[in-house]
Amino acid sequence: MIPAQLELAVVIPTFNERANVPLLIEKLDAALAGRNWEAIFVDDNSPDGTADAARELGRRDPRVRVIQRIGRRGLSSACIEGMCATAAPFVAVIDGDLQHDETLLPNMLDALEGDDALDVVIGSRFVDGGGTGEWDEERVAKSALATRLSRKVLKADLSDPMSGFFMIRTGIVRDLVPTLSAIGFKILLDIMTASHRPLKFLELPYVFRTRALGESKLDYVVAMEYLIALYDRMFGKVVPVRFVMFSGIGALGAGVHFLVLALFFRGMAWPFVGATILATVIAMTFNFFLNNALTYREQRLKGAGPLLAGWASFCVVCGVGAAANVGVAAFLHNVQHGDWRFAALAGIAVAAVWNFALSSRFVWGRY
Repeated sequence: MIPAQLELAVVIPTFNERANVPLLIEKLDAALAGRNWEAIFVDDNSPDGTADAARELGRRDPRVRVIQRIGRRGLSSACIEGMCATAAPFVAVIDGDLQHDETLLPNMLDALEGDDALDVVIGSRFVDGGGTGEWDEERVAKSALATRLSRKVLKADLSDPMSGFFMIRTGIVRDLVPTLSAIGFKILLDIMTASHRPLKFLELPYVFRTRALGESKLDYVVAMEYLIALYDRMFGKVVPVRFVMFSGIGALGAGVHFLVLALFFRGMAWPFVGATILATVIAMTFNFFLNNALTYREQRLKGAGPLLAGWASFCVVCGVGAAANVGVAAFLHNVQHGDWRFAALAGIAVAAVWNFALSSRFVWGRY
């Protein structure tokens, strides 16, 4: 006997949500009673064993599936992998922390099945009947600011474009995958802005719950990645966002370079070449660790061993650039006998493009 056709896939991106896995499946089982569904946990190799907890459930319940990502991080990219891994005609995204209201899923599914012109149904905290629960004033204000910023790139007048709780036709996602940036935590914003046509949407109210177990993933990096995602949608086709980040960190590294150079060349009367070599090494180390944390966040190196190897690789692949930096700076200073700061800046500029190209390929690209 052929089982009933699969209707819905619920994609659950996770990181350190082991305790919430069985609770969420229980809630989905109750909310989607009578519907044919599957749950796809997409776990970024959580150290707390979230993937193992989901696999244990999957042994008893074939509706539970697991994608464990090794060496890849990021909520948006996790959602994309999960949404492309199902045969269901509809796919929902819901957080694994139980803060989204799973009882809204049947209404979302009914709306999509009942209107062929409808593309996506969004759980909204900001339409009548919705709410943010126990958010404090600061978090409400930050969310309002993010919403206003998102309207600069959106093709729709959404009340809650920051929502991470929605359901969409799977075919739409598959068609959009080549154009999705997969940056940051706001996959809905990515989808809505990537579509060549305005997607028809419906917003349904829900009240955001308070997290009971686990720790919140909200931090400064989330805010930074949101701004990066907005930049990518507005200007990314002209100047790639990763190059902008690398260059920005390079500018900070240039500041470190100047400070060290000024301290040792001007303050301690070191020879210019010696001071430049020291400044270059310190600035290069600064750039490596900041790029590891931010520019290459999804590929970042962890642990003493990988970090040391990565730093060594960074130094090796940038060695030619560093040599050019010192050589150009020394040449200009010795020949022109002009402003030492100009000579240093020229050396940095020559090395910048080389450093970006090689580090992208041979430092983070090979892990």
